[in-house]
Amino acid sequence: MPKRSHGPQTGCRKILTRSPRNKGKVSIVKQLKKFEIGDNVLVKVEPMIKKNLIHKRFLNKTGVIVEKRGNAYRVRVKDMNMEKDVMVLPVHLRKL
Repeated sequence: MPKRSHGPQTGCRKILTRSPRNKGKVSIVKQLKKFEIGDNVLVKVEPMIKKNLIHKRFLNKTGVIVEKRGNAYRVRVKDMNMEKDVMVLPVHLRKL
């Protein structure tokens, strides 16, 4: 019997696909978005960009931008009772 995979993207088939209306290239405006420290953001994954894909636990969570590191932002997200910092590219963030 084959063993079931337990990788970081298991159970994400529906989440990591785009609807037929939204298929195509990702807009350059989305990739070059700017955020300020202290902004509230929603972590919404863009399936076309596989670089810096975060764990499925943090998908659709809200957080606060703590700092900018290179092209990415450090976002403080509440997970259960703990606050965790996640490094996310601006493509995967939406401003609230």
